[in-house]
Amino acid sequence: LNMSSSVINISEHLSCPLGFGHYNAVDICILETVVIVLLTFLIIAGNLTVIFVFHCAPLLHHYTTSYFIQTMAYADLFVGVSCLVPTLSLLHYSTGVHESLTCQVFGYIISVLKSVSMACLACISVDRYLAITKPLSYNQLVTPCRLRICIILIWIYSCLIFLPSFFGWGKPGYHGDIFEWCATSWLTNAYFTGFIVCLLYAPAAFVICFTYFHIFKICRQHTKEINDRRARFPSHEVDAAGETGHSPDRRYAMVLFRITSVFYMLWLPYIIYFLLESSRVLENPALSFLTTWLAISNSFCNCVIYSLSNSV
Repeated sequence: LNMSSSVINISEHLSCPLGFGHYNAVDICILETVVIVLLTFLIIAGNLTVIFVFHCAPLLHHYTTSYFIQTMAYADLFVGVSCLVPTLSLLHYSTGVHESLTCQVFGYIISVLKSVSMACLACISVDRYLAITKPLSYNQLVTPCRLRICIILIWIYSCLIFLPSFFGWGKPGYHGDIFEWCATSWLTNAYFTGFIVCLLYAPAAFVICFTYFHIFKICRQHTKEINDRRARFPSHEVDAAGETGHSPDRRYAMVLFRITSVFYMLWLPYIIYFLLESSRVLENPALSFLTTWLAISNSFCNCVIYSLSNSV
């Protein structure tokens, strides 16, 4: 009875996107709570594992992309930690005097962290592109110092791009809509959404598409050349060259391409709905909740892809 009354109390204060009638609303609130609690646990546990593996395996640091992968892991870990805010709000609800500030800060932090992940994926694709197109000068172009500067710039840029939301210009995302104030009083703005798309989503997507298209094109050409040489000069030397040439780079690029593809598959519904709602074309709280937490679930999916795609 106590649990039932607590859930009913939650349903009265929080925006439940689905359900007609009181009991349906309670069921939906329970479902929302289960989804958020489960994702929070998986994101924190998965990214702690990734960070632990990097800490215990120094050989992984020989890959320059490990800087970006670790940055993504820390950003995703902070996403999981930030998700404790709505989790605790649902499990142990309090009236919250500063609900508006809480959901603004929560939405801003999550948006910044996911922006860091998106920018890191774009930088990884550029790193792999340079490794394959300029193998002889790669070590001079990509140095640990430059990588650290790049990561610092990513964090600064991500923090700045969502800052206007604090001054009343739009809403960075739906991450705070578990709070009633965020769902009803904090509205999106078409101009701010276009600003985010033009300065973050579109450039990152363009860079990733451009680099991976050329990476796989070059790898295909090298594979064809190696096969031609093999056919003309069947020897162990050519086989060894084929084994140690661009094949490892191609396999590594494939792993990173899978990570990037899953990222955009999970984030594309969110971005599309964000654009439609900002333009006042579509407004559906259920879709808002589903697309938001589908996108946030990517913070855990990266860990699964690492383990399934790369035994190292």
